[in-house]
Amino acid sequence: MLSGMLNKEIEILGRAISNGKGMQINLDIAKLHTRTKIEVPIIVERAKVDGPTLLITGGIHGNEVNGIEIVRQLVAKGYNKPERGMVICIPVVNIFGFLNKSREFPDGRDLNRVFPGSLRGSLASRFAYHIIKEITPLAEYCIDYHTGGDSRFNVPQIRVSEGDTESMKLAEVFGCPFILQSKNKEKSFRQTLRKLGKKVVLFEGGKTLFLDDDVTKAGVSGALRVMQHLGMRDFTNELDGMDTHTTRPNLIQHSSWIRAKYSGMFHSHTQLGAHITKGDVLGSISDPFGDFEKPVKATYSGYVICINQYPIVNQGDAIVHMSKDIV
Repeated sequence: MLSGMLNKEIEILGRAISNGKGMQINLDIAKLHTRTKIEVPIIVERAKVDGPTLLITGGIHGNEVNGIEIVRQLVAKGYNKPERGMVICIPVVNIFGFLNKSREFPDGRDLNRVFPGSLRGSLASRFAYHIIKEITPLAEYCIDYHTGGDSRFNVPQIRVSEGDTESMKLAEVFGCPFILQSKNKEKSFRQTLRKLGKKVVLFEGGKTLFLDDDVTKAGVSGALRVMQHLGMRDFTNELDGMDTHTTRPNLIQHSSWIRAKYSGMFHSHTQLGAHITKGDVLGSISDPFGDFEKPVKATYSGYVICINQYPIVNQGDAIVHMSKDIV
């Protein structure tokens, strides 16, 4: 049910939502082994005037709390209330993982690798099935918030698929310093939505179990720019108050990880977002007993888009993710 039908009463999970109304609906499809219900709050705000429908999600991986914080702020500050269209916010998609401070579902599966799910599959697969069948048909657009895995701190960036021109336009509007052209991962939420004809902006910023104010500001301001671009609400004053300035984003078509040549303790000497020239020192690796300290040098030129901030590394570990300059 898309924007052209918003002037009619619609239903989400059996709850009727009329023009100009908002409500919280709980997705209740599973219980813990203790028989405790697990409910996933879904916050819906519908304008009086017809317009697009935007789905905003955080916490598909339960330990990626910075994405959850971004969606929380959008709701807490009332930015999710459009003047045209409808906004559906799911701040914590994987409530199970959030409770356990874990990436996975209780069945050990990665929710972002089981879409579109199955009614008779694993717990994660069944949950994915209900999200796809009952929530996503209402939306035309989606902003999905993520962070880097474990201690890998991502500079704020948008990921889009090659050839998806409309999503690329939304990525440019979002205003992150980097747009990473990346393939859709098999059975991911993004891949599934794209197959269904939805336009998806996937945000990456920060690392797991960590809140960063700059990442949060980038995620919130980006959502406001997208909503404004879609004609849902004018956020000019709010964006001016955030003091966020955008420049033309750097499009990254190729990237690679610099890996540790030695095991030991990694000391980063570079900054996220910095442009590095081949041969520049990115950091050093030292053994804990004072026997050696080896420099880590860039093997090509490009921008630093992710740094592994975990201090202990083994030989072969990915430590710095860089774009590759086109020469």
